[in-house]
Amino acid sequence: MKGFENRFADLPDYILQCTAQIWEGRDIAALDWHYAEDLIVRTPAGASYGNSAGKANTMATLSEFPDRQLLGEDVIWCGNEDDGFLSSHRIISTATHRGGAFGQATGKPVQFRTIADTFCRENRVWDEWLIRDNAAIAQQLGLGAREFAQAMIASGDTTKPASSSADDPGPYDGRGNSNEWGERHAEMLNRLMSADFAVIPEHYDRACHFSFTSGLEAHGWSAADEFWLGLRSALPDAEFQIDHQIGRSDALMSPRSAIRWSMTGRHEGWGRYGEPTGAQVYIMGVSHAEFGPRGVRREITLFDDIAIWKQILLQTES
Repeated sequence: MKGFENRFADLPDYILQCTAQIWEGRDIAALDWHYAEDLIVRTPAGASYGNSAGKANTMATLSEFPDRQLLGEDVIWCGNEDDGFLSSHRIISTATHRGGAFGQATGKPVQFRTIADTFCRENRVWDEWLIRDNAAIAQQLGLGAREFAQAMIASGDTTKPASSSADDPGPYDGRGNSNEWGERHAEMLNRLMSADFAVIPEHYDRACHFSFTSGLEAHGWSAADEFWLGLRSALPDAEFQIDHQIGRSDALMSPRSAIRWSMTGRHEGWGRYGEPTGAQVYIMGVSHAEFGPRGVRREITLFDDIAIWKQILLQTES
């Protein structure tokens, strides 16, 4: 592919090879050419700035999970040579906890998903949105998302999580593409967030496999109904917004889509986050979908339950 070094066949190959080189190959110095110096990485917990911050975060994660393997499940992308590419890279990681941000070493094995939306041009990453299922890690180490958020605050970490999808604009201002599969997925999400849960039996395969945040693996319509209803009922009047959408059809693969979305509003209802508190909450989320002959056959949705609980607790507990 023009614009990529000869050793990369295409954009997905570039993303997969560079991820393996940096993380599993321990070539952290490669970030000097892989990341732009003024890169912004946005996460539900906040943003980090610059290549040096990226290197420090990578080393800290590898110190805590030194045997981490990053298994690239998919790269859903859009773009072109002139304007650059946006890749939505879905990873499932396996690792052993050796101590760090998630507490003293436990030696426990963990498995968790990450989705990284990265803007790539001229063999470098210039902009990034990163969501890691931190609650899944905490649960496997023995703490729920709320407990872990409470422990963070008790330890003196009162840094406020991200509060807006418009924070820290970078060089990428695209909105994705208008492919039919992204359009279908966007319509479904908009209906769900309009409390039209009838969309589930209409557009999901009855045997659909779901991978939801906090490490939940489930199948069937009732699982989707419980998850989406629980989220929407917790923030009944929150504004839902699609920030970026991609649809693709590729050889030997199901048609699929990647949508990054956000919700902003108050925790005013019973649901995923328990008793209503009135706290102002921002959620950065991402959903991948794979389509089959009977509708969506696979959905992966991630956001950071720990960052959400931290927002709630910082506003409601002294």
